[in-house]
Amino acid sequence: MYNWETRLTSVDNNRVVRPLEWGIEWSREWPCRNGFLPAQTAADCEHYLREFNRRAVAASDDFFAYNTPTDFRVETREVQVFSTREIPDAKLEKKIRGMRGEFLRFTSPVRTPYPENNLANARWFPAQGKSALVLLPQWNSDALSHNGLARILNRLGISVLRLSMPYHDIRRPAETQRADYAVSANIGRTLDATRQGVIDVRCCIDWLQSKGYEKLGILGTSLGSCYAFLAAAHDPRIEVVAFNHASTYFADVVWHGQSTRHIRQGLEPHIDLQRLRGLWTAISPMSYFRQFARFPRKSLIIYAKYDLTFLPEFSRQVASQFERHNLDHKVVALPCGHYSIGQAPFSYLDGWHLASFLGRAFKGLRPGKHH
Repeated sequence: MYNWETRLTSVDNNRVVRPLEWGIEWSREWPCRNGFLPAQTAADCEHYLREFNRRAVAASDDFFAYNTPTDFRVETREVQVFSTREIPDAKLEKKIRGMRGEFLRFTSPVRTPYPENNLANARWFPAQGKSALVLLPQWNSDALSHNGLARILNRLGISVLRLSMPYHDIRRPAETQRADYAVSANIGRTLDATRQGVIDVRCCIDWLQSKGYEKLGILGTSLGSCYAFLAAAHDPRIEVVAFNHASTYFADVVWHGQSTRHIRQGLEPHIDLQRLRGLWTAISPMSYFRQFARFPRKSLIIYAKYDLTFLPEFSRQVASQFERHNLDHKVVALPCGHYSIGQAPFSYLDGWHLASFLGRAFKGLRPGKHH
């Protein structure tokens, strides 16, 4: 299993090692700041960011606050792959040629220097009924990832908004081949991208609510599950949550994960794990169990026993936090890895667990609670 997992991780050979950058300039528009630090010494930058994380966690409802966009619109356009591979799959490109889809577009409340990234994008898969969820795929997903799952959920009467996370697919800046700017050795930009992902999720919930959907949920895979947890911890409207892979600290995944070794390579000459953890506590699920526990909801945690990216011990720590806080949850451990969960037969098992949990959880909700 580990050999298979390593082979699947090695398919992408266009990962770029970038050196540590503090990314202080990304903090200019963040709430919870106490002044702004112009570029000083490395020690100043680290102290400023560490202090910021402490303030953001203490006032996290402010950190993840936003103004609802006023330019929601649904557009129909041709479906594209937006491959992250060095050489895109020609068969896949050909297969979808001429296919059209509906997409929700809006201006993200978080502004970045990249116009492509500032225009949020979510493919819309409507179904009959009042249940809807936001679906967040994995890091470096192309634009087709999880679309099959969205259609399965449609059959259960669940409408799906499949969000393109910041710096992914149509939101990817022209200068990058992959979604490198979402998670990287740039400390400030990674914080900003995660905050933007969480806020974009909440904007999607705003739109769904405006369209009359009364039972609302979220499903996140890998990096998407981190965004899903942070969004649910700060938004009482999200009553059903499915975490496809789960972990504790953002820094621990980057440090130990097989698919983020190139990021660790850029960081390691300058910083250790303990310090990195302090710089990314504001985007770590482990920081927000108290906030998550404020709102009643049903949760599913799926993890992989042979995961070399989200190590199984991290997922088990998440499950023990759910126990500790007496949260309504179910845990499923699949006998596969982080990447092999997307391969048969494990993809079918994963899909079955997700769909059966979500189908039951939405049926058990009382409609109109947040209206």
